[in-house]
Amino acid sequence: MDAHDGHGSGLLDLNLLRTFLAVHRCGSLTAAAHQLGLSQSTVTTQLRALERRLGRELFARRARGVTPLPYADEFAAQLSAPLDQLAVFTGERPGPVAAPVQLAGPAEFLSTVLVGALAPLVADGVRLRVSTGLTDPLLEELRAGQHDLVIATQRPRGRVLHAEPLADEEFVLVAAPLFAERLAGRELPQALEQVAGRELPQALERLPLVSYAEDLPIVRRYWRHVFGVRLQARPALTVPDLRGILAAVLAGAGWTVLPSYLCRAELASGALRLLHQPDDPPINTAFLVTRPGQSANPHVALVHDRILAAVEDW
Repeated sequence: MDAHDGHGSGLLDLNLLRTFLAVHRCGSLTAAAHQLGLSQSTVTTQLRALERRLGRELFARRARGVTPLPYADEFAAQLSAPLDQLAVFTGERPGPVAAPVQLAGPAEFLSTVLVGALAPLVADGVRLRVSTGLTDPLLEELRAGQHDLVIATQRPRGRVLHAEPLADEEFVLVAAPLFAERLAGRELPQALEQVAGRELPQALERLPLVSYAEDLPIVRRYWRHVFGVRLQARPALTVPDLRGILAAVLAGAGWTVLPSYLCRAELASGALRLLHQPDDPPINTAFLVTRPGQSANPHVALVHDRILAAVEDW
C-alpha cells in the first residue's frame, strides 16, 4: 500500500513511513529495528530512501541514537494517527505482549535521572519494573536472571556480565549556608575560600556529619582522595538514601558529601554551599550492566537505548 508524499513526486511506500515512525518513537535505529523485526541495516536503508524522496534529512545522527529534526517532528505528528488507525482497519494486531523490563540500580540515580526519561516508552506500551538496591546484590540477582538491566556503581568482576560505562559522578563537600558561615566563623580562623592544608578536615571532624551509613563509605573516599588522610569522625545522622541526606543538610543538620548531579540546582540557587573545591575531585563511574547475548524481550533493547540517550543528553 502506498501514500502520497507532500511534494508531488508520486507515492510513498507505507513501509518507509512505518519505519520512520518507529525510529521517531524509539529515538534509536537499533531499538526501532527490534520493534519492527527488521535488521538495523534495513531500517537504515529505508530511512535513507525516505529522506531521498522527501529531499531532506529527518534525524541528526549521534553516537547513541538519533534526534529528530523539526520537520521530522511535524511529519510524525501528521502520520501517527492515520498509520495507527490503518493498522486497526486492516486487521493488524500487535505481537504478544512483551514481559515487563526489569531495571535495577541506585534509588537516587534512577529516580532523579532515568525514570522521567523512560516515561515516553511506558506511554507507548513498554512495561517497566524498577528495583533499587546496592550494586553487589543487584549484580548477583542479574546473574540469576532476576533483572534485565542494572545500573552499577562499579564494574562487575569476571566475564559473566557485559558492562558499558554510563556516566561519571563527581562528589562535592557541601553544607547549608548558615552551617558554612558557622564553620568559617567559629571553627576556622579564616574564610573557607582561604583554608589550606588540614584545617578544614580537622574542623569538620568536630562538627555534625550526615552520612549514608555508619561506615561513611562516600565521605571516607572523599577524605582519602582529596585530603590524603584518614577520616576521624562518626556520623551524627545516617540516612540510607542520598535524597534524605540532601534534605537533612538543607535543613541545617550538618555537612556531607554528595554526587553533584543530585544537588546541582541547590548549589546554583545558593540553598547549598560548596565547602571545598579541589583541583581533582573524586569521580565514580556508573555502568550499565546486562547479561551477554540479546534478550528475547524486544523491549529490553528499547529501554537500554533510551537509557544511553538520556544520560548522553543529561
